[in-house]
Amino acid sequence: MKKNILLIGGSHGIGLDLVKELQNDFNVIVASRNADDLEGMAITHIPFDAISEELNLTQLPDELHGFAYLPGSINLKPFKMLSTDVFKKDMELNFFAMVNVVKSIMPKMDEGSSMVFFSTVAVGTGMPFHTSVAAAKGAVEGFSKSLAAEYAPKIRVNTIAPSLVDTPLAERLLNNDKKREMMSSRHPMKRVGESKDIANLAAFLLSDKSSWLTGQVMGVDGGLSTLNVS
Repeated sequence: MKKNILLIGGSHGIGLDLVKELQNDFNVIVASRNADDLEGMAITHIPFDAISEELNLTQLPDELHGFAYLPGSINLKPFKMLSTDVFKKDMELNFFAMVNVVKSIMPKMDEGSSMVFFSTVAVGTGMPFHTSVAAAKGAVEGFSKSLAAEYAPKIRVNTIAPSLVDTPLAERLLNNDKKREMMSSRHPMKRVGESKDIANLAAFLLSDKSSWLTGQVMGVDGGLSTLNVS
């Protein structure tokens, strides 16, 4: 019998590629605001806005074997240009909405199940203009490690910390050749990430192949956080 995987978000970018990786081997439930790009896929879609709605648990199976929270934001501006409202909104989307979902589904998480969260390379490597998103994702990292400790060995909890990935969320940072070349050159691998790079690791962490991995923050960043090749 196929295991049940719940994805919050999954209609574009990394989430969409993750759906493609999982759909043949798992029962995938995607809870997202729209399902335009999911048409024809072997998944169940639940209309859901993580910011404004409570997840309808009656639409979920009795047991969940995997969970990933994919919504995120990229507000890259000088600190002096970021209002406290921006910090609050980033924290609400990236952290508090995630916590609300986790609290609601925790009774459904099965023995041996896996949770995957998403951070950013900017938490572990200080970068200018990242104060808001790094603060929100730093909360995600701390939460995930504590949750992993509290629920071991029943539930595994890991976090992926990417660098810049070519997704709709990052479109304004990569919308011409000069920007793309500049962003690529910052990374030792000399390219920005692709959504598949992140989705492949997420799929691995949601599978039994990663059964001895928990409490980890795993960088998928083209070597940016650990290598200096300039």
